[in-house]
Amino acid sequence: MQPASTDTRPIGVFDSGVGGLTVLAALRAALPQERFVYLGDTARLPYGTKSAGTVRRYAVQAARVLVERDVKALVVACNTASAVALDALEAAWPELPVFGVVGPGAIAAAHVARSRVVVLATESTISGGAYQRALLALRPTLTVEGRACPLFVTLAEEGRRDGAVVAAVVADYLQAFVVPEHSDASADAVTLLLGCTHFPILRAAIEAFFSRHARTVQVVDSAATTARAVQAARDAGRFAPAPGDAGGPRLVLCATDGADRFRRVGRFFLGDAIEDVELVDL
Repeated sequence: MQPASTDTRPIGVFDSGVGGLTVLAALRAALPQERFVYLGDTARLPYGTKSAGTVRRYAVQAARVLVERDVKALVVACNTASAVALDALEAAWPELPVFGVVGPGAIAAAHVARSRVVVLATESTISGGAYQRALLALRPTLTVEGRACPLFVTLAEEGRRDGAVVAAVVADYLQAFVVPEHSDASADAVTLLLGCTHFPILRAAIEAFFSRHARTVQVVDSAATTARAVQAARDAGRFAPAPGDAGGPRLVLCATDGADRFRRVGRFFLGDAIEDVELVDL
């Protein structure tokens, strides 16, 4: 059945917490006429420390809340859930377009990389290997490394984007990937894949670190690439766009706990003030 010419229903987005707001920000920039409803499962974060079965159960429960709000597409703005739960979500709602962050990020990095990709993510995402497997499936000759950067999450949660502390942490994590002066820069050029939804707000600090060492680095943001994938799917007819005369997008933000903290911290990720957060029970 062909989709309707327009569809005013919102796009649903969920994450284990506030980090997925970077994906939401990218989606709003790419699809400014669309409406969105976002759910952060803040009562049960982080998903990364849970078993795969538990993550799948949590993801289905979170998605069900959004489906009950009649969303027309679902974006899983969580690396862990994207890695282990997309098949469960597609099986539960086969008519609903479902998008994760791992695939688009890997595709973009594989496309632009010369020979080497470094995945920056949380410990659980690195140890799970979803990005590494996806990259090597696309380009088996790539050199793929993973770097767990847990303190990036802490800095992001505190809204720290720059300053001495941020610079020191970035240098500690990334010093090993600065191309030595005597090496073949073309061969050793590195593409950094930001494999955590917290990390895009530290992108400027990461790029500044390499710039200080007179090195160029390619940074692939899984939030931005996911937004482009959703936009391309909409334009290809997988779901219908909102009408152009619908006015500005209406944004509904939901959390399962800690509405005050969601408002305070979430603004750093969304890039906008947050006024209202609806508490929901899964």
